[in-house]
Amino acid sequence: MKKILLVYNPVSGHAEFKNRLDNVIENFQRRGIFLSVYRTQAGDNSAFVDCVKISKPAGVIAAGGDGTLHAVINWLKNFSIDLPVGVLGSGTSNDFATHLQLDDENFFDAVAAGHTRPVDLGLVNGTEFFINVASAGVFTSIALEVDSRLKNFLGKSAYYLRGLSELKNFHAVNFEISADGEKFSVEAFLFLVLNSPAVAGFKKISSVAQIDDEKLDLLALKKSSPAGLLGLTKKLFAGECVDNDENIFYLQAKTFEIKSSAELVGDIDGEAGDPLPLKIETVPRAINFFC
Repeated sequence: MKKILLVYNPVSGHAEFKNRLDNVIENFQRRGIFLSVYRTQAGDNSAFVDCVKISKPAGVIAAGGDGTLHAVINWLKNFSIDLPVGVLGSGTSNDFATHLQLDDENFFDAVAAGHTRPVDLGLVNGTEFFINVASAGVFTSIALEVDSRLKNFLGKSAYYLRGLSELKNFHAVNFEISADGEKFSVEAFLFLVLNSPAVAGFKKISSVAQIDDEKLDLLALKKSSPAGLLGLTKKLFAGECVDNDENIFYLQAKTFEIKSSAELVGDIDGEAGDPLPLKIETVPRAINFFC
């Protein structure tokens, strides 16, 4: 019988994964898979490594949002544990899981069959990996500032409500960007460095970003008029790609170095990261993903 380690976050989303747990166990068990379970906790999660050593699983499944998946990947990479990873999206933000477009049945079947694909990762300042997005700017702090109780109660609406309350404080800053050694300067509200094209609940903001192309995609929201921002927002909510929009500065590269005179802190997969400057590099096909 194949063994899989399930890592679940008890407070992700509306804290509802606990209600799905029995169904998840049943689906895996029906496919000949025995689950070990690790429950994440605030603070020290060093016991995760012990769980891996004891259970000796054939793979690790993260049940939670982008932040839970981010944590699992960093635990694995930091301890040089080479195991395939999967995700059961159950958080407020499930952008990477959304991008994979797997329903539960197909996901369980993929894990049972051991079907994986290699996926790129991003690496920030040589220390922290990300699976989906690294960002900084006036909007990106919203995800870090939203109270977890409000986020669990309202879901993505909490982000939008906080964003509306901060509109009066939005101002563009100057970013100095080096992309594979080529230098650029742009006045922008924020930048996003993407691995997948799904971010902030929008399924495809980039027409070219791919999770296995050995490159990352930078989109910066340029200083724009209210009309320009409104037009861009309409495109996003209509599900359109915006990488070629006149209000977007777009680059694709293997390595970015990003500086700003403003005091900004990076957001890595929705979690607080390092302050700028940031060096962001592609780690090609760094992890195998169940899909």
